[in-house]
Amino acid sequence: MKSGFLFLGALSALIGVGMGAFGAHGLKAILSPEMLMVYHTGVTYQMWHALGLIGIALMLQQVPESKLLNWAGWLMFIGILLFSGSLYLLVLLDLKWLGMITPIGGVSFITAWFLIAFFAAKKQHHSRYTHARR
Repeated sequence: MKSGFLFLGALSALIGVGMGAFGAHGLKAILSPEMLMVYHTGVTYQMWHALGLIGIALMLQQVPESKLLNWAGWLMFIGILLFSGSLYLLVLLDLKWLGMITPIGGVSFITAWFLIAFFAAKKQHHSRYTHARR
C-alpha cells in the first residue's frame, strides 16, 4: 500500500490546505475565537499527519513487507478522519457529541507514532546486530 499512503497523504495535505484557507478567509468573521481555535487544531493535526503518511509511504518503498508501517499508515489515516474530521464537523455543524470521537482519533495518532518508533528501534537493533556479526 506504499503508493496508496502517498496518495492518501497528498490528498489529506491538499484538503488540509483548503480547510485552512477556508478557516482563515471564510470562517474568521463568523466563528468565535474559541471555535476558530478548535478548527485550526483540526487543520494543524491534519497537515502534520498528512506529512506522516507521506513519510510512511517513503519508508515502505525501502521495506515494503513491514506490517508495522502498514498498520501505522492506516492508523494515521483513521486518526485524520476521526480527529480532524470530528473537529471540523463539531465546529461547522455544531454537533457537540462529536467531541467524544476526537480522542479516538488522537489515540490512533499516538498508536501510529508508537508503531513507527518501534519499527525504527527494531530496525536499528537489527542493523547493529547484523553489523556486529560481520
